Amino acid sequence: MNRIVTMVLKNLWIVPGAWIKLCRYANHTEDYPELEKYRHIQFILNRAVKGGNIDLTVSGTENIPQEGGFMFYANHQGMFDVLAIAVTCDRPVGAVLKKELYNIPFIHQVALCTKSFAMDREDVRQSLTVIQKVTEEVKKGRGYLIFPEGTRSKLGNQMLEFHGGSFRCATKSKCPIVPIALIDCFRVLDQKGSKPVSVQIHYLKPIPYEEYGDLKPTEVAELVKGRIAEKIAQCVDGGANG
Repeated sequence: MNRIVTMVLKNLWIVPGAWIKLCRYANHTEDYPELEKYRHIQFILNRAVKGGNIDLTVSGTENIPQEGGFMFYANHQGMFDVLAIAVTCDRPVGAVLKKELYNIPFIHQVALCTKSFAMDREDVRQSLTVIQKVTEEVKKGRGYLIFPEGTRSKLGNQMLEFHGGSFRCATKSKCPIVPIALIDCFRVLDQKGSKPVSVQIHYLKPIPYEEYGDLKPTEVAELVKGRIAEKIAQCVDGGANG
């Protein structure tokens, strides 16, 4: 059975009310506190995780800044990635999503509630506008998530190239960068079936602006990718060898 169907069926009694409330938040987002909207999203996602037979292993949540703006940069494995981070990050965070993902029901409502942005990577001007908007929000003290690969790797736990342009939000806002290593997230919604699955989300040590400020965007990309790759290797190869 499809995992999304399983999630819905096991939570059928709460779906109508939760969906109506989410839509109300999304349609009138300025009328509600950010934390109230975010906690409702987390409530839905926690129910979905349990109903979808998903075992989440999370580490490093102490690395999430408690004050001021910051940027999350994570490897991109599948449709569950954004949801995995939202359900495990206690501080409200927005995201930069490709336009195709942004328009999917539920993800669209979540995006509206978290002031997330849709990016069209084929439109350079629109992409620059999104980067500028995110930079402004981070300077105001908000947190944002970007997948610097730009698309799902479709290679399991192997990563694609990290695009340097994705890091301009961080370099322009001079905020801390928190790398995130996602492991086996592709197994949740990008593979068939609904059997129990285990995924890992690791929030790595923040990289302060003082450490990367003198680097070119491409060099920042390599720095962050290296930190994530190291963590994935420790967990995947180390687990296999252990």
